[in-house]
Amino acid sequence: MAQDWRKVLSSKPGAEASYPFGPGALVFKVAGKMFALLGEDEAIESINLKCDPQDALALRAAHPAITPGYHMNKKHWNTLLLDGSLPDELVLELIDQSYDLVAAKLPKAVRKELGLDAAD
Repeated sequence: MAQDWRKVLSSKPGAEASYPFGPGALVFKVAGKMFALLGEDEAIESINLKCDPQDALALRAAHPAITPGYHMNKKHWNTLLLDGSLPDELVLELIDQSYDLVAAKLPKAVRKELGLDAAD
């Protein structure tokens, strides 16, 4: 695998990783809110990411490796099959979007503590 997705996800401000669903499903949260789930049990890793509903549909139409979120709200989550068919840049962009969507809903004080509202 070209990218270490655990390292990328862990590098987000305030990111914490745990296995609340048991082995094989590494969940990444910011301030207690999930922004990614890395599926480790299969031969090919996958990652569930939050997505704007309109973008989610377009991404699924454009990329066979992007499907509705496995065991997630399929309107707001996509599953990306990390089989090498998706450009790393796209995966990184979608990780950023997922994190930003979740972080945007955090209380302002929490966002400021994480250094996300430095301009405010």
